[in-house]
Amino acid sequence: MPRPKVHPDNRLRAYEACLACRATKKRCSGTFPCAKCIRLGRSATCVPAPRSSARRPTESNSTYPSVSNTGHRDSTTLSLTSSDYQINDTPQSPSSGPTSSTHETGPLSPETPHRTHPRMLRNLRGERVYIGKAASLSFLQLVRDTVTQCIGPSQFSHNMKSDDMLETEPPDDIPLEVDDEIDVRQQQYYVQAYCTATSGFVHVLSETETMQFLDAPGALSTGASDRRERTKLALMHIVLAIGAQASKHHPSADRAERFFFACAQRSAFAGMLENPSLDLVRLFLLMSYYMLGACRRNAAFMYLGVAVRAAVALGLQLTDSTVPTKEQDIRARVWMSLCVLDLLVSSILGRPAATTSIRSDSESTSLFCPQTDSQAQRSLVASYDLSQILDEIIAGLYGKQAASAEVADGLLRKLKDWSDNLHPSLLAPPGTDYEQPTVHQHIIGNLHIACTYHFAVIIVTRPFLISVLNFRLAQSNRTPMGGDTGQPSEEPAYSKLAVACVDSALFMIQTCSEVYQSRLLLGNMCILKAFVFAAGLVLGFSMFSQKEADPSLEETYDEALDILRMLSARSAQAAHYLEILSLLRNAIYEQRQRLAQHTQQSRSRYVSKLFSLNDRRLSTQTHEGTVASASEQIPEPSQFDLFEPWSSAEEPSVMDPEEYGATLTGWDGMHLPLWDSFPFSGPTM
Repeated sequence: MPRPKVHPDNRLRAYEACLACRATKKRCSGTFPCAKCIRLGRSATCVPAPRSSARRPTESNSTYPSVSNTGHRDSTTLSLTSSDYQINDTPQSPSSGPTSSTHETGPLSPETPHRTHPRMLRNLRGERVYIGKAASLSFLQLVRDTVTQCIGPSQFSHNMKSDDMLETEPPDDIPLEVDDEIDVRQQQYYVQAYCTATSGFVHVLSETETMQFLDAPGALSTGASDRRERTKLALMHIVLAIGAQASKHHPSADRAERFFFACAQRSAFAGMLENPSLDLVRLFLLMSYYMLGACRRNAAFMYLGVAVRAAVALGLQLTDSTVPTKEQDIRARVWMSLCVLDLLVSSILGRPAATTSIRSDSESTSLFCPQTDSQAQRSLVASYDLSQILDEIIAGLYGKQAASAEVADGLLRKLKDWSDNLHPSLLAPPGTDYEQPTVHQHIIGNLHIACTYHFAVIIVTRPFLISVLNFRLAQSNRTPMGGDTGQPSEEPAYSKLAVACVDSALFMIQTCSEVYQSRLLLGNMCILKAFVFAAGLVLGFSMFSQKEADPSLEETYDEALDILRMLSARSAQAAHYLEILSLLRNAIYEQRQRLAQHTQQSRSRYVSKLFSLNDRRLSTQTHEGTVASASEQIPEPSQFDLFEPWSSAEEPSVMDPEEYGATLTGWDGMHLPLWDSFPFSGPTM
């Protein structure tokens, strides 16, 4: 009976195979050298087999690919093929390598296909949710696949279910009242924490407005009768909830956070959705911000959609000469805050933003929001202008089949012009008295703006960093054979953009580390932790492709781990990011050891070391020491409802974790990169 026909979307055949695999009609990984040739020790002779000149089928230009096309099996090709350096869709010979006439073709620039692909992950309820190719989670999957191709299965690539989107369950133990614990002074502290946490991103309530709420009698009361009073009270509750969430870890802050958010949420869904209002937009915008800090990004994304629809219904994106100046200023601040948060969340998740197709009718933000005398106003206007460039990046670079170096250069010039026009107060700290609330708020606002800028640069240049590092990894697997001068070289345009990507990641983490060392970071930084994780992945991927350690990269990477370790005390998402980057560091050490052995073997082709105790002992000690240092001060997984393999709430642990680890000594905790060296072979006929 013939084999059923396989759907084209499910075929696993590589785009091109090497000579040996094609001659023996064996499955080839499509990398050069391929996995089979590396395993058989013939990587030096592994070259692509000649094929027809038919062009490689390209992806659909749709921004929303179907689920069947979002796989990532071919996302980590460690070879340099002609599709990496296409010149404005001009087909090239497959065996010609990269073009050497880039500058002779005029304004045309090389393009690299996107190696990151959209994915469908599962939420808490098992429903599939969309993650775009610009998201850090898609880049993480590419790094995992690349690491697996280089060193085999590892804890980094198989530590958790890669199809699950980490989110936390809504709390069940919501306090009924907190009047006895929260006095006026504590409320003022939470208001100041709110102003600091949202500085640079959101400015929908002035400090004067929030203080007026506190001065009103019965600020904690939940029994207001008038509709307007209930609305103002709901805004006050969400402000206190965000402030308590951003505070340092303390039981009273945890209870206050859950209590105030529950009150605000009940008010939001108790009739407010029937009639759009400015307060409704502000409430759902702040509820979305709170959800980001509570590790519930899908809920935050949905609340933003409600806020945007209500804002459009009210015409906040428009300027009306009949509206008084003061009211127009408030409307403009709310609209810009909404755009900033919407575009940030959408770029982090790789999803289309709700405000992308909605533009203000004003050509300049200075006309749209004329009063920019305060620091909060200047920060908001700067973030709004930057978010518009970020929107262009997602649409112009990731909305295409391939990333163009010319387009990337134009976007980087826009970012440079934006940074050159920043107000001096956004580029320097206001003073040395960091204990003052206004100074603290100023510093965190500047930090948010700087990190958003570096994140935008990373998003622009990351496709080219991937292409360059994949090329270097492929070259590092080749065994030099005499004076071979026919090897392809890096595209200069790609190399410059790749350097900019690594430098931007370095600058971001160094800036965050300076604030962290000054003890100015808040207990929960809902957007900053995603920025640090994105930068850490860039540094880790760059370190993985290097044969020798770079002290500056190593030090900055450790600083990123320190920041995430501090934030993990109040954020399960930060703890998860810390675990991922820690396991990536272990994979980096193993890759360097593998490259060192590869170099040693290539130096002497006729003799090799057969047996050694020291090498294995050193490898085991390095791995165990790294895991121990990475897991130091990480909260227990049970605190964040994460999977804990050692124990159960109902049953006692069968074996102590230390004893369990002792039984796996020499196996590196089921870290088995050597499994790939023993191919499975079926019975011979």
